[in-house]
Amino acid sequence: MSKRCELTGVGPVYGNNVSHANNRTRRRFLPNLQKKKIWLAEEKRWVVVKATARAFRTLDKKGYRAMLKDLK
Repeated sequence: MSKRCELTGVGPVYGNNVSHANNRTRRRFLPNLQKKKIWLAEEKRWVVVKATARAFRTLDKKGYRAMLKDLK
């Protein structure tokens, strides 16, 4: 299961854990992925979308079709 947003394409970002002694080890910053059911009025059906919390806020503002259009 990939850790990538279906609406924006955001994925993990890599960086460092830095200790008090300034030792650096690699780590991953994972996106805040959530699953949500969205009603598509045009198709009269539910769709399950795995996206970031930020993408869902944009989805409420723009709509599902507009976000897919921007993705392409």
